[in-house]
Amino acid sequence: MTEEPHLLTEVRDSILIVSLNRPEKLNALSGETMQLFDEALLRFRDDPGLRVMLVRANGRFFSAGADMKGGSGRKRPETATEIRENHRIGLHGMHRIYDEMEHIEKPIVCAVHATCVGGGLELALSCDFRLAAKAAKFSFPEGLFGVLPASNGVSRLTRICGSHWARWLIMGNQKVDADRALIMGLVHDVLPDQDFDAAALEFCHHLTKSDPEQMGAAKIAIELAADLGRDQGRQVERMANSALMLNPAYRQRIDDYIKKIGSEGK
Repeated sequence: MTEEPHLLTEVRDSILIVSLNRPEKLNALSGETMQLFDEALLRFRDDPGLRVMLVRANGRFFSAGADMKGGSGRKRPETATEIRENHRIGLHGMHRIYDEMEHIEKPIVCAVHATCVGGGLELALSCDFRLAAKAAKFSFPEGLFGVLPASNGVSRLTRICGSHWARWLIMGNQKVDADRALIMGLVHDVLPDQDFDAAALEFCHHLTKSDPEQMGAAKIAIELAADLGRDQGRQVERMANSALMLNPAYRQRIDDYIKKIGSEGK
């Protein structure tokens, strides 16, 4: 019997829906999964008709992390240098793919409906928005083996949630449910399990209404502001708006808004 593709794609309006599709393997991230994900990501990046990317999964797990049995097609690293290089260019390209997700000037939404651990959580951390169903759970099990998350687990988790919660997940090796993840800032919202997919898609439709130029500029400005001081962050705001406010669409919207206010005040 032919195995189904490890990843499925579908376009609804201007939303590219990408679904992890190895339910019998708890959506472990195989080489095929990451290759297909990479192709979908580049399609999303390069197609101006695609406005939002939604990452979801089929089955009772969102993802159990990297496929530990599938192999990476590379010989096992034997030195510290080889291990570092494997993290950078191996692991089915995870490091490069997750970085590209962060750099693309379009919003990527992750809808986590169930358990999400290890490399699956690193995938989620690389998205712009994370929505969790009430049943979702999150953890980094790497500590059980005496190592750290291999590709952005430490860096992006600390950037998003702060060192306080990074210690809880990585050093404390704790599992967190959806409500705790919301408190941590790990997810943006917790939604009911029932109709979770529909609610996540509705949020994506909401994002498609935003101006794509504003969305791209905001994504860059927010990332820069996280690393810059207050004054430099304000300079980024000024630089971004100097281009956005020359957009004819902005001028039309602001004129329409002023007219609306004027008519309501009469």
